[in-house]
Parts: sequence; structure tokens; C-alpha cells
Amino acid sequence: MTTYAFPPHAIPTVPVEGSDAAFPVRRILCVGRNYAAHAREMGADSRDPPFFFSKPADAVAPLKGQIAYPPATGDLHHEIELVVALKSGGANLSVEQALETVFGYAVGVDLTRRDLQGAAKAKGQPWEAGKAFDESAPITAIRVMDAPPPEAAVTLSVNGQERQRGEVGDMIWNVGEVIAKASELWTLAAGDLIFTGTPEGVGAIVRGDKVVGEVEGVGRLEFTLV
Repeated sequence: MTTYAFPPHAIPTVPVEGSDAAFPVRRILCVGRNYAAHAREMGADSRDPPFFFSKPADAVAPLKGQIAYPPATGDLHHEIELVVALKSGGANLSVEQALETVFGYAVGVDLTRRDLQGAAKAKGQPWEAGKAFDESAPITAIRVMDAPPPEAAVTLSVNGQERQRGEVGDMIWNVGEVIAKASELWTLAAGDLIFTGTPEGVGAIVRGDKVVGEVEGVGRLEFTLV
């Protein structure tokens, strides 16, 4: 029996829709620039292989009505995303094998301290300060379902004004391709969450803003920044 120096931290979890069971989060991988229009607004325009960054598992903030404005930033941005939850994993998966690992889907917002991310990019430094902070991954309950159709809308509004709109089919790399590519870099496993990228229209939010994000047929995420 292992003796710990102090009590182990609780495992971060996300609710599963229609179930008393909770989904234990192992890690969070995020795909950058996976929608062509967003890639252009961020200064790129090509079908390069997907690139990844990560957030800690405890960045998830499931079903919270309020999210605290993070410290050390004056330029916090929203990025609405379809999130894939894995029930299994492996390494060097084919696209077909990758799709068999999917447990379900959720709606997430990748909150980004854009000023810190920009400063890190300019110096060739890692993005963790800009991406991997507390409550930087608000997320809905996971819906156990087949993949949403390509025409499913991906939207985000702030204070009732729409800012982001795209469709699942607008992704440069689809869900199976994203999982397969990630499995070339890591051995994936049950409990992994993958944020699959965001449509164009990312922008700043401030304290008091109400954010509503939705992926048609998957879920709706609402929170107020405090």
C-alpha cells in the first residue's frame, strides 16, 4: 500500500449527461488553428498537420454559472470548441481505430490570456501561462452520442451578441484525424479530453460578460465572467 506525503488531490471530473457516473479527466489536449477562417485571423492559412497544446486536467470547470477572471491579464479571449471525450486509447491509431476510442462529446470554451500567449510567441517560449490556467476549460456535461453531423452549428455569443459561428464540417482536420494524429505523439487513454479547435471570431471578454456557447445537438454552455 502506497503511503502519501499528504492526501492525494481529487481527480477532476466532468458529469455524464443522463448518468450518475462522472467522467474522470486524465489530461486535456487542444488543437490549434483547426478552422481555416480562424487560422487566417491568427495569421496562418494552410492545411498543416494539426498542432497541439495542453491544459492541466484540473483546468476543467464543469457546469459552473460563474468563471473568475484570471489574474495577470488584461486581454482574456473566448474560443468555442467541440470537445471529444475518450473511453480508450492507444498509440499510432488509424482514423477508424481513433473513432472507436470516442466515449462522447461536450461543448467547451478554451479561455486564453491572449496578451501572455502573444508575449510567449514573440519570444519563442511555451504557451502555458496563456492557456493552462485555473478554470481555463469551462465545459458542459458529456453527451454519449455518435459524432455530430458536419452541418452542426458551432456558435458563441457574448451578452446576446453572436461572435463566433461555424460548423463541425468546417474543421480542417476532422475528429478521427485529430485523434489519430494525437496518438502519434502520445499514447492516448480513457479519460483524455481533446478540444478540437475554434471557428473565427475569437475576441476579448471582460468581467460581467455573459458567455453562451453551443454545438448543435451536443450541448449549451453558459457562464458569467466575474
